[in-house]
Amino acid sequence: MKIAIVGTGYVGLVTGTCFAEMGTEVFCVDVNRKKIEDLRKGIMPIYEPGLDEMVNRNMLAGRLLFSTDLSECLDKVEVLFCAVGTPPDEDGSADLSYVLEVAREVGRLMNRYLLVVTKSTVPVGTAQKIKRAIQEEQARRGVSIDFDIASNPEFLKEGAAIKDFMSPDRVVVGVESERARKLMAKLYRPFLLNNFRVIFMDVPSAEMTKYAANAMLATRISFMNEIANLCERVGADVNMVRKGIGTDARIGSRFLYPGCGYGGSCFPKDVKALVKTADDQHCPMRILRAVEEVNEAQKSILFHKLSHYYGGNLAGRRVALWGLAFKPETDDMREAPSLVLIRLLREAGCHVVAYDPVAMNEARRRFQENEISYGQDIYETVIYADALLVVTEWKEFRMPSWAAIKKLMKYPLVLDGRNIYDKAELEEAGMIYHCIGR
Repeated sequence: MKIAIVGTGYVGLVTGTCFAEMGTEVFCVDVNRKKIEDLRKGIMPIYEPGLDEMVNRNMLAGRLLFSTDLSECLDKVEVLFCAVGTPPDEDGSADLSYVLEVAREVGRLMNRYLLVVTKSTVPVGTAQKIKRAIQEEQARRGVSIDFDIASNPEFLKEGAAIKDFMSPDRVVVGVESERARKLMAKLYRPFLLNNFRVIFMDVPSAEMTKYAANAMLATRISFMNEIANLCERVGADVNMVRKGIGTDARIGSRFLYPGCGYGGSCFPKDVKALVKTADDQHCPMRILRAVEEVNEAQKSILFHKLSHYYGGNLAGRRVALWGLAFKPETDDMREAPSLVLIRLLREAGCHVVAYDPVAMNEARRRFQENEISYGQDIYETVIYADALLVVTEWKEFRMPSWAAIKKLMKYPLVLDGRNIYDKAELEEAGMIYHCIGR
């Protein structure tokens, strides 16, 4: 089976590579010539554990090909996945310009039946806009070529995307015809050996499922952050509360970890887009508006803890940051809490020194040289620091030598934004420790 993936960003590249790994011949197409040239050389545009090895293996096998020209492969494939970006507009709605341009190009180029599948995260109703755009381009050509549309939203976690794709807990597919259903069933058949479910439904429901899933996860995070903040006021321990409610089968334990806010390419954007869709339908999402407000406030919690500890006297202080990416195992800094934290620290007159295992090149792209400094490792970063702020829960941060860190720091204050340390252990080492919700 041969397929095309338009867009070689996070979703497109992982999707195409994993399908190739299962024996499908995949054409990955992108208008960014530099990105395609780099991919042909084995240079990845993103950091994702194991992706470079899988890309190179499937290129050598001839199953994974990269191109800037859709016309080179469109007549060879049965299925085309649209995986281009849908960045938020100023009003919070998803920008569909890239998605619709792909649809128009398909309409201009297609010469035989094609199943057009939306992999990008798009609002309900987008599939119908794609259908109209293809039909309009065919009409301009004076042709009427049969095609189907489908929705196949992704549920990949950055840092674990390959595992999520190869062994998903479910695959959601929205279709309008039996022909489309059979094609998608054929494409995913190799994965059925892992005994996961392909859930077929109508297209609008599939489009909504993606937004609803991310909105629910974001809601759980913001809910626990509010509970954590209240725990601090009343003397409770949020970790005990989390365990107590997580054992309830109706609730479960996942996404109940408090911290310094969520970020990334999905949750912030998708919550905003769902709120905007609801507003357009005169059906306001009051809970999700609160989820957004709580999360934005939570991104500044470490700054406020630091400011409170020093009585608002932060000017000239040296502050070490462990973690820049919005989560471990990625270099993605989109909507990362670190961005808010660095801005607040600099406005307060602090000198910021940061370390992240993979995201420092991305940080250098976002910040000018005089805005923050970088350490070579966790120990160099804390030299002469007045405080250490832990922002991302990378594994290499979990068991440092606190005795060494105490000697290196000017003042042994640790503010843990991810609750990964044991308070008694740090205090025994002579550190002053504060976290979220205790």
